[in-house]
Amino acid sequence: MARLRHWTFAAAAVLAAAVVFGPDWGLPKRAAAEVGVAPGSPSVPVVVELFTSQGCNSCPPADEFLGELAERPGIIALSLHVDYWDYIGWKDPYAIPQATARQRGYVEGLGLRYVYTPQMVIDGRADVAGLRRNEVLRAIETAAVGRKALQVRFERADGGKIVVPAGHAPEGGAAVWLAVYDRNHETSVPRGENAGRKLHNYNVVRELSRIGTWHGERLEIPFDMAAAAAQGRDGCAVIVQQAPAGPVLGAAAIPLETLRQ
Repeated sequence: MARLRHWTFAAAAVLAAAVVFGPDWGLPKRAAAEVGVAPGSPSVPVVVELFTSQGCNSCPPADEFLGELAERPGIIALSLHVDYWDYIGWKDPYAIPQATARQRGYVEGLGLRYVYTPQMVIDGRADVAGLRRNEVLRAIETAAVGRKALQVRFERADGGKIVVPAGHAPEGGAAVWLAVYDRNHETSVPRGENAGRKLHNYNVVRELSRIGTWHGERLEIPFDMAAAAAQGRDGCAVIVQQAPAGPVLGAAAIPLETLRQ
């Protein structure tokens, strides 16, 4: 297995009007059974976050795996490019500081000692090296089976909004995050550890922001999906999780390409 890359803190210093796209929308049913998600299941999708970098030579296999997961039902797969590898010869064009900050938040939330790439965080509950396919799949299955989670949704009504239903919120409330992403990118890398390679990245998060706090009451957050689509983005996901970087309570995603047609 390729060498995992580490960076310690010390070293470093988703719908027609009122119609919701469910986790199985537009995806093959066969793959659901592979990760323990029943075909047509109404359960909330599992969120898989890959922390990666084009400057890390261990990451490309995990990037390809993330692309496979993105095509499976019941999974919201997101690629978050960190910026702490930009100093070694190649500046990742998709790296954002918010991704690095989110990964560091998981260090405390999951009781880890350091950040590293490629890392997959499953539903804010488990940390698995992105090269360990079987462990990742087992973690997804564990997160998917028997969960009680919020049925978060996107709606086009009233100009577009995100709806978090009423339910039991953790003490202090839950963070509501919005991730806007591009479907895929292909990059020829001339320098750095991946010099001479053509890299493929999937569901690349370009914007990540906390847009609210859920305290248990029904929450509606205005969101102009048409405007996001007009900016050229392909999809967006909303994640409700125990603050600041704890277990995911609910999530939803919506493709934006159709809004540009």
